[in-house]
Amino acid sequence: MSSETRPANGDTRTFLGAIIRNPFELGAIAPSSKAVARLAASVVPVTHGAVVVELGAGGGVISDAIRERLPPGGRQLAVELNDDMVRHLRRSRPWLEVIADDAGDLEKLLGRAGVTRVDAVISSLPWTLFDEQRQKHILDGVSAALALGGRFSTVITLSAMPSRRFRRFRGLLNHTFATVGTMGPVWLNVPPALVFTASRSHSDPGE
Repeated sequence: MSSETRPANGDTRTFLGAIIRNPFELGAIAPSSKAVARLAASVVPVTHGAVVVELGAGGGVISDAIRERLPPGGRQLAVELNDDMVRHLRRSRPWLEVIADDAGDLEKLLGRAGVTRVDAVISSLPWTLFDEQRQKHILDGVSAALALGGRFSTVITLSAMPSRRFRRFRGLLNHTFATVGTMGPVWLNVPPALVFTASRSHSDPGE
């Protein structure tokens, strides 16, 4: 069943149930809107054979937007820690390679999947629930996984932006990536959100 015909209320019910059981694991009050999902997925390249990894796939709204953009021959993986969401994604989206684990172990997880470099990483992780050390560890893993010229996007709600942990996260983005930008805001998302984008340099001296 395509994302156009799949009932969205099934995703929402599963997501809300998971929030009730594990509110600090998901860190959101509702799934991302389709408008936010399209913005987040805009970093997906249209080149044949592109590899895209999603961190914190949740109910699968962004997964659907990635699939719609990913060209034939591409590979799409999703890392999700919450057990309810993992079961839901595997049941509702059998085409998605779901990895049931912690995004902080990205290098190890990709190695197990036979992936050495990815072209895009897309995240809806709850960054402001993480301390600075964990934020840095995950971002370092994303940067290491990205191919030169690879792009990263992450959803940030406007309500999270006044927090000290967001300001630390914003500083880490600037420190980790060659370029950082924003798209949005999307006011009809619950709550309203921005999408931050970042990319590695095409001439990274570390390579």
